[in-house]
Amino acid sequence: MASNHDCKYGTKCYRKSEEHLKKFNHPGRKTNANDTNEDDESDQDLASQPSKRQKLTGSEKQDQDQNSSETEVQDLETEEIQEDLQETCPLENEDADEIPSTPPNIDIKEELRLKFKVEMPPDFFDFWDYCKSINNAKPSEALKEDVGLVLGGPYDVMAGRLKCVKGQRPNYLLHHRFFYDPPEFQTVLVGDEKKQHHIGYYRDEPQKAPVFMASNSAKENSTITPQGENIFAAVKLHIDKLTKQTKEKKKLGDLKKVDKSLTDWAKKCKHSLEARTKRMKDRDKKVVTKTFHKAGIVVPLDSTGVGYRELPETDGDLKKILKKIVESETEAEKARYSDALQEIITLVQFANDECDYGQGYELGLDLFCYGHERFHSMIGMLLSVAYQLLGREVFGEILDAHLKERKKDQVSQIS
Repeated sequence: MASNHDCKYGTKCYRKSEEHLKKFNHPGRKTNANDTNEDDESDQDLASQPSKRQKLTGSEKQDQDQNSSETEVQDLETEEIQEDLQETCPLENEDADEIPSTPPNIDIKEELRLKFKVEMPPDFFDFWDYCKSINNAKPSEALKEDVGLVLGGPYDVMAGRLKCVKGQRPNYLLHHRFFYDPPEFQTVLVGDEKKQHHIGYYRDEPQKAPVFMASNSAKENSTITPQGENIFAAVKLHIDKLTKQTKEKKKLGDLKKVDKSLTDWAKKCKHSLEARTKRMKDRDKKVVTKTFHKAGIVVPLDSTGVGYRELPETDGDLKKILKKIVESETEAEKARYSDALQEIITLVQFANDECDYGQGYELGLDLFCYGHERFHSMIGMLLSVAYQLLGREVFGEILDAHLKERKKDQVSQIS
């Protein structure tokens, strides 16, 4: 007898893939004889090969405790939601009209988490509501004219702008991921196109809430500058900067109106507008090194300080070594400076063996911020190991996707 879980959409299920029909029952759903036979055969195959996708029965149940059962159900639910997201983008030979643009009953917060690998904080959604109050038809452009900022990144999913084209799904991890954005940085606002100015959330750990908002201008450098604790504070700081630079009365009047409405909404939602909050100051005390991007990194340290050790070279000396490697005119010269970098990498390996994971983390980010493709393989190796040792594997996934398609332009996945 088949032991599949029931599909949560039941008779209303819109999916037709063979893989889905094998894994989930659809009580009351009409099928033809051929479908029934195929399902029976599939059920027999699944019954003979137990997996986490099946309900445990009989003696199998007795061998599993309550925790493992709960984990199985959670894994199955997540797997089904991921199927929903994948099947919203039909292949080119499928009828697009038969598949809705958004899966039914999928919570937007969960959808964003699955697509971008991180959970969006409350201020993200509050800010969306604020922008809708200004321009309900086009919330993404609510601040474009007066403030020069457009909502981007995950907001484009909210706006229905980030869709598949000709059967190809966008790479959500790369959408508005600018050249110098490390995995810790996630863009949500896009500004000056010439400077590639953008604002986003900065996280120390992917499974936790962002530690602050940050800005970067990718055409200028890799510097990441903190911009308050939440998106309201970041936009407030941006408005304050524009106000100081603006002399035109009408423009100043428009900025003051936006400033007031933003401040009122932030207070209503209880979001701080301070440039530096206590939480940010507490985080500063945990920073073990600033790195090339200046935002700093945080790693767990034990009572004796194990967890991070300094690189053997200063930032300035390391930049000189990297510059020499890139600009060396002869192979002998390139090899000499490459050996110097390899010695540092060897020390990182020793540090990892002794649980000082922060050293490789720092070097990997420094190479990333230096921005030359010659170091991409080293970056991938150093940071993937660091993220794994630190329990931040999601950052490793984001980095891997970025290094495969790291662009200085065309960072939007919207076609």
